[in-house]
Amino acid sequence: MDPKSVNTLLELALKTLLSNEPAAIQALDEIPRDLFVPLFTTAFRGRQTEVLEAMVKVWPYHCLHIGTLNIQEAPYEILEAMVDGLQFFPAQNSFSWTSKLRILDLRQDCDCGIVCTYRTKYPFCFQSCAYSQHSNFKVTEAQNNVRCLEVVNSESEPLLAREPIELLVDISFNSTLRTKQFLSFLKRKIDQSFGSLHLCCRNLQIDNLSAHTNSLQILDLSCIDHLEVNQGHLKKVTTLLPQLIHLNSLSLNDVPFKCCKGRHFKIFLTWLGKMNNLDELNLSFFCLKDQLHKLLRVLRPQLDTLSLSFCYLSKRDITVLSRSSQAMHLKLLNLSNNQIFWEVYEPLQTLLERVSGTLQYLELNNCQITDSLLSAIIPALSHCSHLHIFSFACNPITMTALMNLLPHLTALVELKCVIYPIPVDCYEQWNFNGVLNQQKLAAVQTQLKLMLQVAKREDMYWTTFPE
Repeated sequence: MDPKSVNTLLELALKTLLSNEPAAIQALDEIPRDLFVPLFTTAFRGRQTEVLEAMVKVWPYHCLHIGTLNIQEAPYEILEAMVDGLQFFPAQNSFSWTSKLRILDLRQDCDCGIVCTYRTKYPFCFQSCAYSQHSNFKVTEAQNNVRCLEVVNSESEPLLAREPIELLVDISFNSTLRTKQFLSFLKRKIDQSFGSLHLCCRNLQIDNLSAHTNSLQILDLSCIDHLEVNQGHLKKVTTLLPQLIHLNSLSLNDVPFKCCKGRHFKIFLTWLGKMNNLDELNLSFFCLKDQLHKLLRVLRPQLDTLSLSFCYLSKRDITVLSRSSQAMHLKLLNLSNNQIFWEVYEPLQTLLERVSGTLQYLELNNCQITDSLLSAIIPALSHCSHLHIFSFACNPITMTALMNLLPHLTALVELKCVIYPIPVDCYEQWNFNGVLNQQKLAAVQTQLKLMLQVAKREDMYWTTFPE
């Protein structure tokens, strides 16, 4: 029989079973282990929360990941149902099966399947917590030590059998009521587990740090590898850094200007210099004027990503960056919304030459780049052989300069996307509030398309706006 037909029959059978949720839940005692993943997937996509909760209670594998499944709207009901299914004590349900689940991974965009079938012989998952003292490994080790002591001291109280479970989830602290309810739900489940549930947050986003300081107490900050803070005093950010010892990515947006210098800035740099795993640094609305050398001095030379949008960079800052050790390793560089390049082009030219061996993503949006500057940096830009995306929107470039640039960029075989500014020729009067002549813009787009066809680079996408 055609494999596609078999899959279709299986899907039909699963949907038929799930059409009667009480019967589907009762059938969990009978269905083969191999059907759990396709049944879970079908129930998840159908948002059948009662079935999902019941399946978690008897999950026959060590781990359960939803990363390959997509939740478009109202995900909290689904996530809460799955967490409610976690079993912290033996024989806590009415099923004959006992759940083997030790890792429930509620993160999306995770590059793994529903279960780690590649290690079926071992109760192990590569997504398990590696750092926290409350991880499965650490808790199990502690329980084994206690049991050994109980054998020696027969008069001691027997240890209540509790299975350690890890809950992996990305968390966003914001002001919405539903988010607050979900966080309260998680805290309640942690309390109910009596120490058996380890909440492992790898990706944390905080809107307005001052409003959520107390809420952070439910987290083990040593687990976090990606932190984004939107609106926060640098002093409060710095109080978190000593605990973020394994941080891989840090994003700070909208830090008050007065915090970006003086004592708080020095303390921030001190702790930043101790982050040996930091690969990505994203700063926005963070005043670094004439101070970038202090920041680069403490960052790892092997930094992959440096984004400094709206950081009020000066000519001196770009010169320092072009001479830094980080310039030899960067894969992503974003200098958008720093309007300095109209003054002089040598620092930018030098910087592009230094990053040409590794750079994959370059953003220079709204930097007051003119035709003369663009022409000056073309030779250095042409050497960026690994460039995948180049964005320089919202710069006063003419049609002539744009046409002159295209042949140089088509020679970069790895470059697939160029986000370019609408040429000033297309406006009745050059400014972003001026009247745009749609016919002129259409003519530009047609001409670019023809030039790409002639260069046999139909695989390269040119656009005025990212999609």
